[in-house]
Amino acid sequence: MKIRSMKLREAHNNNGVSNYCTILWDRTAEHIVTASSSDVSISIHDALLPSVTARSLRNHKDGVNALAISPNSTLLASGSSDRSVKLYRFPGGEFESNISRFTLPIRSLSFNRQGTMLAAGGDDDGIKLINTIDGSIARVLKGHRGSITCIAFDPNSEYLASVDSVGTVIIWMLQSGTIIHTLKNIAPKTSSDFSTVTALGWSPDGELLAVSGLKNDVVMYDRDTAEKLFTLRGDHTQPVCFLGWSLNGKYLATSGLDKQVLIWDVDKKQDIERQKFDETICCLAWKPHGNALAVIDVMGKYGIWDMVIPSTMKSPTEGAPDLNSKKSDGLLFFDEEEHEPSISGSLSDHGEDSLVGSEPPSRKRVRHFINDEDSDDDMSSHPKVESRKRLNISSKDSTKNRNATSTGTAAAVTGSVMQEAFQSGSTPVQPDKRRFLCYNMLGSITTMKHDEYSHIEIDFHDTGSGPRVPAMTDHFGFTMASLNENGSVFANPCKGEKSVSTLMYRPFKSWANNSEWYMKFEEEEVRALALGSSWVAAVTNLNFLRIFTEGGLQRHVVSLDGPVVTASGFGDVLAVVTHSSPSLPSNEQMLQFEVFNVSNGTQPMKGRLPLTPGSRLTWFGFSEEGQLSSFDSMGVLRVFTNQYGGRWVPLFSASNLKKKDENYWMVGLNSSKLFCILCKSPDKFPQVVPKPVLTLLDLSIPLASSDLGAENLENEFILSNMHLSQIQRRIKETEALGQDAASLDDEALNSEAALDRCILRLIASCCTGDKLVRAVELVKLLSMEKSVRGAIKLVTAMKLPNLAERFNTILEERLLKQEAKETTPKETTHHKTEVDTNKPFTLPDTFKAPEPVNESPSVQLSSHSFVKKKKTEEPAKVAKVTEPKSTTKPENNGLVKNNINEVSQVQVQKKTNPFAKSSNNQEKASLLDSLKRMQKNDNAGNK
Repeated sequence: MKIRSMKLREAHNNNGVSNYCTILWDRTAEHIVTASSSDVSISIHDALLPSVTARSLRNHKDGVNALAISPNSTLLASGSSDRSVKLYRFPGGEFESNISRFTLPIRSLSFNRQGTMLAAGGDDDGIKLINTIDGSIARVLKGHRGSITCIAFDPNSEYLASVDSVGTVIIWMLQSGTIIHTLKNIAPKTSSDFSTVTALGWSPDGELLAVSGLKNDVVMYDRDTAEKLFTLRGDHTQPVCFLGWSLNGKYLATSGLDKQVLIWDVDKKQDIERQKFDETICCLAWKPHGNALAVIDVMGKYGIWDMVIPSTMKSPTEGAPDLNSKKSDGLLFFDEEEHEPSISGSLSDHGEDSLVGSEPPSRKRVRHFINDEDSDDDMSSHPKVESRKRLNISSKDSTKNRNATSTGTAAAVTGSVMQEAFQSGSTPVQPDKRRFLCYNMLGSITTMKHDEYSHIEIDFHDTGSGPRVPAMTDHFGFTMASLNENGSVFANPCKGEKSVSTLMYRPFKSWANNSEWYMKFEEEEVRALALGSSWVAAVTNLNFLRIFTEGGLQRHVVSLDGPVVTASGFGDVLAVVTHSSPSLPSNEQMLQFEVFNVSNGTQPMKGRLPLTPGSRLTWFGFSEEGQLSSFDSMGVLRVFTNQYGGRWVPLFSASNLKKKDENYWMVGLNSSKLFCILCKSPDKFPQVVPKPVLTLLDLSIPLASSDLGAENLENEFILSNMHLSQIQRRIKETEALGQDAASLDDEALNSEAALDRCILRLIASCCTGDKLVRAVELVKLLSMEKSVRGAIKLVTAMKLPNLAERFNTILEERLLKQEAKETTPKETTHHKTEVDTNKPFTLPDTFKAPEPVNESPSVQLSSHSFVKKKKTEEPAKVAKVTEPKSTTKPENNGLVKNNINEVSQVQVQKKTNPFAKSSNNQEKASLLDSLKRMQKNDNAGNK
């Protein structure tokens, strides 16, 4: 066989010293990721444009020994000699968090098939199974006596295989965390400098485990029995230091200390291709699409070996198994204390029951052979296998496992990960640190875990108004909480032999002595909590929404459409977010929200919850005024409005602030401000100590860049409109309940005045930028007659007579409409024999105001426009405005300010409903009434 050679390019400068380097492909084959144990940076290369400078991630303080990328290529993990494991978003490279810390360097990382679990091992004596969502340690697997150099998850998510520096391979059962096979002294020992390590890997179908052998070969072991099946022995003259399976499992690539890479046909057990290099190849990776192999040597140089498999043979990706089609939902997360797994969905086809007392499948018996030429040696050197029988799981336990789900959400059938349930305002578990169970606009709940209990404290931001709540010793192990002005509620995951989840409510004030209560759920786990004015809500893993009264009465149990993500309460309103369907292959979450009125048992709203593509929901709740709001991991705040039949409107985007070194941890909002805690990258959430400081940010709609450069005014205009619409909605709701809405009337009038001031400034900007059509559109949106008069003055002073004439025409049309509305009741009374003079007249729905000739119809104003006037306002005749006689051009800015100040002088004289048309004769007269009286007086004088 002809030995080929290829040139490599430098990815990391190892200064002429051999160091272990890592190389990975992403799922799309658009990026290659490399790292070196002598370099603190991680390089992301463009596989399509290799000449483009690689993007570097510099978050470690020492060399990077290990890399792993999630199967859906959305997460990148790195392990370093600085004893930390870090997580990044991919391909952007945004730092997510420090997942875990070790006491010694990390040597190997591996994701499970769903990307929800990361196994990390190194010079410590244990393998940590880490929840990638919140960084918690699900389990620690201990059994190795040397540094752990390679870890691999079984594709069926049933086993984990690991090898250490002394040549021992251990196969672990993931459900129980126990060792089922220990294979001693079957692999080469690792060099002291760790520039090369011992390798192992599962075949894509999970049936074979390949391990570097002691005779410069690769040995294949059975997945269930750990029996030696056969070996691949060829032209390697030194031990194999790395191996990688092709996606279809037909080929195996091996790299040896002899600086060769061999390609094996596994079924034929022979090498079919060979490549010679100048240095030892310490890592390699098959291209996900196509026929290529990426390699990197101990000097930090990498390259792509194209056309690895001869064109006459089957492609390395042809017929690749679809692991996502298997029934197993795979490994999720465990309770470290109880060593009891939590699994969503059914067990795999290789279930626990099927493996006890049954023969190995016939397929394995066929493959159970050894090459004749190696028969004697292999049989004599076959290691003794230390196996532990797998415990049978009863049907009751199996049912329990199917019903129970862990704190991590199950992966979707498509292989993408569905978001877990979370509490808004909570922070992840951190070893030996106090964390937030709840942080909102009212206060916070913190907890600190000790050996057998936790210490919980409740603090209020305003210590003067909030009650003083004593600290609590928690023996239940509460992991979630919610807080409002009436009390606090706590819950914990399933614990103990009976798998019990506990819900506890503590009111702050009560006339009774024993007002605290708790509920227990057997084989059911609380996932989300919410508090309202007189109710407590809990959503469980069985998709049950359970509603309790403040005293502990079980009031309602409702089934939801999907797994819960989070919940929030405000007054009588409860909002719940659930998964509407499995997430998309692009890992986009498919969420929906449901709003319930607990007091009357209705569901006023339900719909899809939008998220920024590629993001997750990080906060969900209500504003101080009661508007439903959401905040995602991309920093976009959305508020639900009644616009267009009910839509979510983006009111804030962190990308507009252009501060990449800051992360925004959402706390709450009001009508104009966003309340958050600024966290310096790479931190994503605040620490309890020192006490975090709230930051107030202005709400800013992500608008396009305007040709006027008036984005701030346009932002103010849209927000003011939304605020006014909200007030008008509250007025209608208040009046429907028969309550007094006078204070809301005053607020609405002041809001309209503020909106008019903003519109006037926009009109001035349009006139300056010669956008006169836009100015006409804006003047139609003015609510008050005085504001339109101010706009006429403004454009007249700016020497725009044509625009002033159009403004004047719009004013006349409005006054005519107003006159028609006011005269209609009088005409109607002539056709009635009995008239109730105290009953206000209501305009019929079929009535339409006359259309202006040759003009576009004006925008309908709010019902009190041009009606409410100051009593001292002088009646004025309407006339077309002419050019001022002065030849000196006035200062436009000063004139705009003066006209805006005139609008500002509009004050509320009487607390009445400005949206109701009154027939009271003592109401203030309109402008047209004054004109008609003047005309009558003139006619009388002439007579």
